[in-house]
Amino acid sequence: MVSLTYGQLIRGNRNFRNLLTGQFISELGNWFNFIAGLGLVRVVSDASPIAAGIFFVCRLLPFAFASPIAGTFVDRFSRRQVMIWTDIARFFIALAFLLVTAADDLWIAYLATALLSNFGAFFDGAKNAATPNLTKAEGLLAGTALMFSTRFLLMAIGSALGGWAASVFGYEVAFVINAVSFLVSAYLVWLIPEEATRDAGTGERMAATEKRASFTRDMREGINYAFTSHFALTILLINIIWAIGGGAVNVIFERVGGIHFAELEGWNPDRAVAILWTASGFGLTLGMLIAHRTSLMLEIRNRHSTFIWTTLIIHGILFSIAGFMPTLWLFVVFVFISRALIGVEYAIQETLFQRSLPDYIRGRISTIDRGAELMVFGLSSYVSAALMFYITPMTLTIASGVLSASAGLVWYFRHRDDDFRSGAGNAAVASGEDAPEPA
Repeated sequence: MVSLTYGQLIRGNRNFRNLLTGQFISELGNWFNFIAGLGLVRVVSDASPIAAGIFFVCRLLPFAFASPIAGTFVDRFSRRQVMIWTDIARFFIALAFLLVTAADDLWIAYLATALLSNFGAFFDGAKNAATPNLTKAEGLLAGTALMFSTRFLLMAIGSALGGWAASVFGYEVAFVINAVSFLVSAYLVWLIPEEATRDAGTGERMAATEKRASFTRDMREGINYAFTSHFALTILLINIIWAIGGGAVNVIFERVGGIHFAELEGWNPDRAVAILWTASGFGLTLGMLIAHRTSLMLEIRNRHSTFIWTTLIIHGILFSIAGFMPTLWLFVVFVFISRALIGVEYAIQETLFQRSLPDYIRGRISTIDRGAELMVFGLSSYVSAALMFYITPMTLTIASGVLSASAGLVWYFRHRDDDFRSGAGNAAVASGEDAPEPA
């Protein structure tokens, strides 16, 4: 199968271009909100690690709990309308951060964060389910890499700009920028035709589904698929295991930058935290952008499976090494390389996964996977915050890398001999499975 380049996809596909641009703008606002929200919580709570842990939990767990419902919702109803209305809702919620001025107001920040996360589950479910329809099979690898690389690029740019804006103009500016970004995203999604977000014939299937099946039955169908499909279960397992270690990253960056190196080297806390997220974002972006060429090389040599498990292991080891670094800049170097490796791995892994999923169930499986990952990510964030009373953030960095690397072992034992060809069209077929038809 011919795989479109990034330029070919962007120039020739207006609908995907609108969705990508909308994500770019809203993700920029999200990272302004994250850096400003985290800084605001740090200031009003007197740098309490528990307060930071609660903030991370509110950012992650509501997404996880809402995901199975969101996935079923976007498979049954209009993906375009879901994206538009969740963006409008998030515009109003984002402005609530302006009401937080003291420790007694922290509940507002927590509630607003939880609601943004909850509505974000519906938006991401609709976006992820619609992306393969917008790109078509020949553009899916480039589309997946672009969607994630721009998200991670905004992690870098948004973190840097958010940290700068928070330190220069105050947190309020960042919160307003975040709110406005959702309105711009809603407008760009509105420009995308409804029929472009689904496969041909899916509308009739949706109508039949609404008549014959309950909402809960569709949800159970998605959960059953996730646990009975060998390939889908592998993706679910490795993402959950990765999140056990990866969830500590939120706390690591906040403590290493905002406390450890701020005290050791005199860094401004907000800027130090922003630098770490910036390095992480640029690393992930680089990995995503080289995924297309990397996948073509792996295709020729039939090494997709080997690449995935070895890269998972190596990236975790490199992140652990960062825990031994004596300066912020050396810490940043290892974070950057580690994130670049996981970026290219994830783009290839996610493309194989999306190609394995039938359109009628894609929203459910994608959100179950993402929701489970973020649930573990959130719990890991909170546990990591509590551990800051007993261990140093550098020790936590070492442990985080080791735990994340173990995801590679799971892939090795389940798929080390499988033939995954990026252009083969369907990862489930490539691994010897047949995707079940809807009942």
